[in-house]
Amino acid sequence: MPSEFDLIRRHFTRPARHTELAVGDDAALFTPRPGMQLATSTDMLVAGTHFFADADPEALGWKALAVNISDLAAMGAEPRWALLALALPAADEAWIEAFARGLFACAGRFGVDLAGGDTTRGPLNLCVTIIGEVPAGTAITRAGARPGDDIWITGEPGRGALGLAFLRGETALDADAVAPCIDALHRPQPRVAAGLALHGVAHAMLDVSDGLVGDLAHILEASGTGAVLDLAALPLGALLAVGADVEFAQRCVLGGGDDYELLFTAAAAQREHLGALARRLDLPFTRIGTITGDTGRLLLRHADGSERPPACRSYDHFA
Repeated sequence: MPSEFDLIRRHFTRPARHTELAVGDDAALFTPRPGMQLATSTDMLVAGTHFFADADPEALGWKALAVNISDLAAMGAEPRWALLALALPAADEAWIEAFARGLFACAGRFGVDLAGGDTTRGPLNLCVTIIGEVPAGTAITRAGARPGDDIWITGEPGRGALGLAFLRGETALDADAVAPCIDALHRPQPRVAAGLALHGVAHAMLDVSDGLVGDLAHILEASGTGAVLDLAALPLGALLAVGADVEFAQRCVLGGGDDYELLFTAAAAQREHLGALARRLDLPFTRIGTITGDTGRLLLRHADGSERPPACRSYDHFA
């Protein structure tokens, strides 16, 4: 049976690119680049809550890091370092090797050093702390939305939620057609390039992890504003293409979560620029609503022109 330190040496010790002292000591040492602030976030993935107990470990390795990188993307920050706290029921080397392969594939894709962490025995729990850099004073927070701003979302939201609904047997879809949605659930793509490109453009931003409606409410609370979302503007094409009906697709986008797309607000004068930016990044940007001065009030505009509060709710661990 390998020891904790054997596992760390074999599977989690890799050459570091921008870390003076990484895995193997009591603490990591690294130096931010001049003119940069540090941005940091942490997220846990718990078996039975965030993923199925028999989930593919390589995909889990990717996702454990990706969801944290997404938090930095939402601030317009560049990811640089990660710390991993890993609780394992047993020292299953095949599982750990696959998990590490997925983790380091994501780390390599986004330029992240694994700088340290902890490994222990216990119920399967994956906790990553991500650290990045953002030019001092330029971080994009949730608090900057202004009445009259457009509301935008990147990518194809709702695919992860639809994939999860399919795996849970909550909807009947063609298994081959739905594969991209399952991949979006298991291997989310943090929008780092978009987050960096939105400096000086986005007034407020976050990543959609618990559902668009609930996450937008965080922007409204922080900014002291309201919003109207246009149901007809929601990007449902990818969901309809695999067989979801319109109502179910709307529910996946508005309340499903697990998207890790960027939800942001920007002045209407930026529409042309944002269109050009989306083309340059080869990433859809969809304008889905408007920020209002009606503090804390979120409404959905329906096809008949009526505006009503959303019926769906976003994910809440304790609700």
